[in-house]
Amino acid sequence: MTTEVSADTAVAAESSVPWWLVLIEGIFAVIIGIMLLTNTAAATIVLVQVLGIYWFIAGILNIVGIFVDSTAWGWKLFIGVLGIIAGVIVIGNPLWSSVVTLATLVIILGIEGIIIGVVNIVRAFRGAGFGVGLLGALSIIFGIILLANTLLAATTLPLVLGIFGIVGGILAIIMAFRMR
Repeated sequence: MTTEVSADTAVAAESSVPWWLVLIEGIFAVIIGIMLLTNTAAATIVLVQVLGIYWFIAGILNIVGIFVDSTAWGWKLFIGVLGIIAGVIVIGNPLWSSVVTLATLVIILGIEGIIIGVVNIVRAFRGAGFGVGLLGALSIIFGIILLANTLLAATTLPLVLGIFGIVGGILAIIMAFRMR
């Protein structure tokens, strides 16, 4: 008995996501990317409001989840209350929350860049190579630039996300037709 698998069977086994769902995701990514490039402020406010609605609903579902599964109920309650509070604040203050949300994201990315850079430099000294050390140094510089210019980076972040949305959406659309 042989266990030969054709290429079509292997692709079908690897992909449990329907091709049309990838196509819809790609189309939405392109639309959001175009919105972020053409009307940055309005698109950012709408996306942050959607995030606030998501946090609010997720908070409620976390609290309801305590009654379904009571393990770690303290954390579920804490996360649920935090999600509801964050959702209400974001929904109630659309302009302010857009700026704060983007600035917070930039700060997180800056800190993450510095941490990844330090880890890569340590890896380079342990034998990972010169390229890893160089990328680590660049990551640290990038993190410092983000932290030094948080508001400037926060204002350009929607444009960068718009470009990534368009490119990623086009790639997802191409991948959807390949999956088909």
